[in-house]
Amino acid sequence: MEYRTLGRTDLKVSAICLGTMTWGEQNNLDEALEQMDFALANGVNFFDTAEMYPVPPRPETQGRTEEYVGEWFARRGKRSEVILATKVSGRSEATGDWKHLRGGPRLNREHIRQAVHDSLKRLQTDYIDLYQVHWPERTTNFFGQLGYRHKEQSDLASIEETLSALSELVKEGLVRHVGVSNETPWGVMEYLRHAHQDDLQRIVSIQNPYNLLNRSFEVGLAEMAIREDVGLLAYSPLAMAMLSGKYMKGQRPAGARLTLFDRFQRYSGPQAVAASEAYVTLAREHGLDPSTMALAYVNSRQFVTSNIIGATNLEQLKTNIDSIGCVLSQEVEQGIEALHQRYSNPAP
Repeated sequence: MEYRTLGRTDLKVSAICLGTMTWGEQNNLDEALEQMDFALANGVNFFDTAEMYPVPPRPETQGRTEEYVGEWFARRGKRSEVILATKVSGRSEATGDWKHLRGGPRLNREHIRQAVHDSLKRLQTDYIDLYQVHWPERTTNFFGQLGYRHKEQSDLASIEETLSALSELVKEGLVRHVGVSNETPWGVMEYLRHAHQDDLQRIVSIQNPYNLLNRSFEVGLAEMAIREDVGLLAYSPLAMAMLSGKYMKGQRPAGARLTLFDRFQRYSGPQAVAASEAYVTLAREHGLDPSTMALAYVNSRQFVTSNIIGATNLEQLKTNIDSIGCVLSQEVEQGIEALHQRYSNPAP
């Protein structure tokens, strides 16, 4: 396994991060425990979860994923061996009111403090290594939107208020470091500006989608990630498994996410399907597993700190973790760039 520095901290996180959002929906507790055992045994020391997981989010299951992680800590006694990341939810037009979560989640001091204590209880730990804002409270282009349409909003929890509340948690020892997710270049710069101007905690990471079907991170955030040491924690690196080849020619395998849930259409448009099949074909022409090629590409980007993989069984998990040992040839990279020119960000 390869390890990389998280922001400007002294933490070294594995270049492969274990994602957890299927646990409690597609995976039961025993399967989750098995995945954590396997990941740690294979050098993965970085686990990522969120208070809203599992997905699809439902009132009946909210928080169950964190509970599974907490159960693993309690049974295995290996909390000190894991760098643990979780997230706080805020308001969003994209997700709806979510009254089941604090009566409607916000990113103000009151909600953030309640959220972190609730997460700590479920996780059965007294600290979180990386506490992330799951998405901006303001309306902007995330969750499948590449374009931006400005909307004036007067009742937002400001970034200054959010960062101030997060900084309090660090001072109290409940959180070690803070980060953002689904953010834009403007949002990242605002967090950095307030950290410098108001002597608040500096964000150390940004968790955004990044894969062969959506390389929009490269446009405005890649340089910032490198120059400001706010590295990318890349999520959805297989574009909801579209890049694995399992959905080729319209296939819908039993138990697969796109088979089970209609809501996941982000990477299912005609251009995205055509691009996915082209990348799968390229991988197979070079004797590569399509998932391995797609993940190896993400692993190799200079602005990526860790690649968040997710799996519903150990075979998938092993393939995903093993991608760290794959170095793509110049010929394969040239093939990827040629396809990117043909299908430039076909999915958001």
